Amino acid sequence: MSTKTTFKRITLVAVASLGLSLVSVAPSQAVAGVLTLTTATGSASVTGGAKNETTTAATISMTGLATASTDTYSVTVIRKSAPATGGSVGFRLAVAETNTAVASEVLASAALASASVKALGYSTAVSTGVTVENYDSLTAFTTGSAAGVGYQLSGGAGYVGAKFGLLVDSGTTRVAGTYVFTIVVQPYENNVLKANSQQTADLTFTITDTAANIAAANGTIDPSKTTAVLNAGSSITTTTDSSVAVVATASATNHATIQVKTFTSTSLAAPESVTATLTGAGVVCNSDGTICGNNLTIAGDGDDLFRVRANGTAGTASIVVKTTTKTFPAKTVAFYAKSPATITVSTNKPVISVAAATAQTDVVRAVATDVNGIVWGGQLYVIANAAADALIAGSTTPVACTFDAANNRHACPVGGIAAGTAALKVMDASLDTDGTIATTDAAVTSATTSSRVSTAAAATATITFDKATYGPGEKATVLIRALDADGLALPSSTITAAFTAAPTTNVAFSAGSDSLLADIVIAAANSSTSFTTAGARQYTVYMPMSSGTVTITATGSTGLAQAGRVVVTGSAEVVNSSVDAATDAANEATDAANAATDAALAAADAADAATAAAEDASAAVATLAASVSEALGNLKKQISALTALVNKLLKKK
Repeated sequence: MSTKTTFKRITLVAVASLGLSLVSVAPSQAVAGVLTLTTATGSASVTGGAKNETTTAATISMTGLATASTDTYSVTVIRKSAPATGGSVGFRLAVAETNTAVASEVLASAALASASVKALGYSTAVSTGVTVENYDSLTAFTTGSAAGVGYQLSGGAGYVGAKFGLLVDSGTTRVAGTYVFTIVVQPYENNVLKANSQQTADLTFTITDTAANIAAANGTIDPSKTTAVLNAGSSITTTTDSSVAVVATASATNHATIQVKTFTSTSLAAPESVTATLTGAGVVCNSDGTICGNNLTIAGDGDDLFRVRANGTAGTASIVVKTTTKTFPAKTVAFYAKSPATITVSTNKPVISVAAATAQTDVVRAVATDVNGIVWGGQLYVIANAAADALIAGSTTPVACTFDAANNRHACPVGGIAAGTAALKVMDASLDTDGTIATTDAAVTSATTSSRVSTAAAATATITFDKATYGPGEKATVLIRALDADGLALPSSTITAAFTAAPTTNVAFSAGSDSLLADIVIAAANSSTSFTTAGARQYTVYMPMSSGTVTITATGSTGLAQAGRVVVTGSAEVVNSSVDAATDAANEATDAANAATDAALAAADAADAATAAAEDASAAVATLAASVSEALGNLKKQISALTALVNKLLKKK
């Protein structure tokens, strides 16, 4: 039932000294004038809301028997104990429900002091820190109304009862810990306090800390989750370290900030001691800049900031951040001297149009360094080299450049005035004393660079590849240019309908290739990140997988002069080196096999010839042998005849 369904004539008053808490208590048997009293513990968070905590309130439930309409009860809440720092935490006692059927009247704090209310048993000693409220009237609860609101509940004789809830006041700062309260209930019979019938019970209310603080107290730091990030200025806007270069002049300005975060293994923020040690130029400070030096240690709260400031010394600051469990590689901040020592310039946009400098930024780039070789990030200015140059582009009055900290360079704007080429240079103004920038304020001036101003119209177009040969599927760059009548590049612009249709290829490019367009969007500068080439429209394509000649063809259209409305082509070769090498190897192997066959056949012929020669030789030998044998036979015969003649002669003697 709501507070507005009351019970027999019972008056309940809430009084408190400081805080809250709950404990369950077993009451005595219900008798006339003696009630049953039950409590239940409650809880809240240091970061919790208000209304939603009615469900976690500590509760006090009471039931009693009234024998007449003048029987009442008074309820007093007295703080028994609290955390050492929890004295200022406020609580509220709210009527949750009653179990009687007669409507009640809500009495304001002023009514508690009236004689009629006192006669009904209300207590007048309402202390700050506890307020009586109605769960159905949480507007007063959330706005923190004054203490001392009570209820007078009227009715006839019978059993009466009510339930109270003890909640944290949303208007006070909450301190984690355990709060114990004593509940005192006193019965009145016929508006007279009933002697020796007081009942008490302790109840406990626990305010829990945040998960992060609990983790800080009980969790283990996970060094793999610890981060330290350096950004320029006073704020952390990125999760990666920034490049910081600032003037070395001593200042209370936060030139850089280092944020250190420490977490538990469950990614809850948890404090850990953090030390920042700086060597070189500058100083490191705590978050509010009240303590600065070269070595600074703080207790840490899980999310800590260090500031880096200049101290008048030029050079590089090397800052090592170390927690109890992790040390980071050194982070650097460059403090450059008051004046640069050198300025090196280059042209980023070689062709510009007749337009104001505000429309043509980053035409000239400059890199300045001081005597220590540190990038100088002070203010630089671009000027025309001479009055004649200023008639084409730029000005004899210095025009401010912009420092690009990410790339450690200055970008200078240049306005085009008339067709031609203008020489430009860059200066500093670190010697200025009156605020009016002039060339005499420069400590150093760069050499010259140039940019051409074009006022010509597109006359012709060309299509080229960035190489003559590619492998199958290899990435290639196609450059389509619109040129003036002299064959010179044009400034950044869009040549609408440069071709009658999008350029085509005789063999389709591989997947992932850019689509070629009939319009030519001319880039102002070269960029590896934007994939642009000054004076051209750059396309990225992937060559076919098959070998052969790839040709892009387009026909000039109304975006070009009449003479340029012709067919233009660009070609490149796709060479499959591995396939070609295999083919060459196979051909060479075939040639070698053929040569081997020829050699084998030649050897066979030679063998046959040798055999025939051997046979001829053998026949010749046989013939010779027969001739020799015959000759020997004849010789033998001759010898025999001679011997016979000699013997015959000897006998005659």
